[in-house]
Amino acid sequence: MTLTPILSNRLNHSTLRKAERREGLSLLSLTLPGIALVASVVLLPLGVMIYLSFIGEDGTFSFEHYIRLWTSPVYGQVFSLTFRVSFFTTLLVAIIGYPLAYVLAQLPDRIQNWALLFVLLPLWTPVLVRTSAWLVLLQDGGLINQSLMGLGLIAEPLALSHNLTGALIGMVQIMLPFLVLPLFASMKAIDHNLMAAASNLGARPSRAFRDVFFPLSLPGFLSGILIVFVLCLGFYVTPAVLGGGRVIMAAMRIDANVRVYSSWGAASSLGVVLLVITILLILVAALVGGKAGRGMFR
Repeated sequence: MTLTPILSNRLNHSTLRKAERREGLSLLSLTLPGIALVASVVLLPLGVMIYLSFIGEDGTFSFEHYIRLWTSPVYGQVFSLTFRVSFFTTLLVAIIGYPLAYVLAQLPDRIQNWALLFVLLPLWTPVLVRTSAWLVLLQDGGLINQSLMGLGLIAEPLALSHNLTGALIGMVQIMLPFLVLPLFASMKAIDHNLMAAASNLGARPSRAFRDVFFPLSLPGFLSGILIVFVLCLGFYVTPAVLGGGRVIMAAMRIDANVRVYSSWGAASSLGVVLLVITILLILVAALVGGKAGRGMFR
């Protein structure tokens, strides 16, 4: 009599484990097409790129491409310029994007939807079209210089295109929505009663913003910054058009290695280095974001 409940429990446990296995196999079978698609579209080209990066010009296994990346001053200049452009673009986007996202988050819902439409609208326009529009505005005979000269504010056109300044202006405008959207979502999730509670406890608006609102918006802010910086590392169209050949970033060097020098190995090694840098940045951002989150709730 006393063994019956024990045997019944064991049978039920065994039945549940078998059911869990069957469910797991069913879910695996459903995800196999997606896994195959990811493997064929992402992992296979990535594996080919890594393989080609270790194939020398004579067709044998070699580290010559990575050695060239480390020793050649040309690649040093390319990496330096790529990181400088990415850093300053991200910095300007952060300075402009945070106040913009904050204003959007404070608007009434009816006005907010229309304001968000203007943020999303540039994303529906091809990057090449937007870059060409900036070239029309920024060139020596463009609208901006002609207007300033017509008002008598300048005597000769400002150098706003075919240089680093033009590339930064175009990249900031293109990258701005990639920071504003995740930051706006993070700000909308913040309970505004917390700011009211901080005010009731005697905190000034600036103190409440610094100690309550900004830390809670930090995860979205860090996510947006990471997205912008990573996208800038591989940007091609805007620096090529607005830089006028003077702003040579990593993506443009990859294109030159393939199109001009027909060196897939050199291009692949540069792509692998950028991939490793991106992964490291994601890991650092995850670490910093985790520490910031734990610090907020101590």
